[in-house]
Amino acid sequence: MKDQDAQIEQLLQALPPITLDDMSAIRLMKRTDCKYLTNFPTLVKLLERVRGNYFSQEIDGHRISPYATTYWDKKEGQSMYQQHQCGHLPRTKVRVRTYVASDESFLEVKKKDNHGKTHKKRVKVPSLQAVMEENFGEDFLEQRTGWHFDELKPTVGNRFNRITLVNFDKTERLTIDFNIHFHNLETGKEKDMNPIVVIELKRDGRAPSPILPLLRELRIKPSGFSKYCIGATVTNDALQVNRFKKRLIKINKVAQKSPQC
Repeated sequence: MKDQDAQIEQLLQALPPITLDDMSAIRLMKRTDCKYLTNFPTLVKLLERVRGNYFSQEIDGHRISPYATTYWDKKEGQSMYQQHQCGHLPRTKVRVRTYVASDESFLEVKKKDNHGKTHKKRVKVPSLQAVMEENFGEDFLEQRTGWHFDELKPTVGNRFNRITLVNFDKTERLTIDFNIHFHNLETGKEKDMNPIVVIELKRDGRAPSPILPLLRELRIKPSGFSKYCIGATVTNDALQVNRFKKRLIKINKVAQKSPQC
């Protein structure tokens, strides 16, 4: 993992930096979002090709940001996992996300509406432990969902590294997640997803994209990847995986795929 981080950091140093303040000025008014799935060797090829078109986000001198996330689910009734597996809309996810480098944590509620549009609200919390042990943020949870923490249970956690790229015209932003690792708080099972890489492209649909030709050249194809659902599926053998069987087969194929020249 450290060797992978060093390799990515070296490639990113060839890109000009962009700060968080500069990032906050980017407004994608007619935004389209799409996820792509690839593997680490292909990511290296992609980063070699983006030079001259992209900035790399830099925070405190670092281009790689470590994240940790813990998801909650319902104790009774139809779970959030089941809703996602059945394609149910609207649906909700509850999680605590921690930015490891700054040790900042947020309780987040993500909702996907009947039109497939995702809305995220969050509130800062002292720590993951404060939420798990003291129900910190319950007022926010009740306001956003109508639920209380005694109705929920922490289920799946993950950690991963993220890099963020922005094109020179500032009409698109890519988040690239790698070194993804899951742990299940109910079963105790761990699963390392390396060499899988998840790319999310957020772009202004009106503007030309410098990344799309590169994705096609490297045969990096669109693919959904819910960290919660995939993490739950690969760490809990008791779950039904009907809707995710094809997804898991595709993930395995992508992991083994050789990068294009």
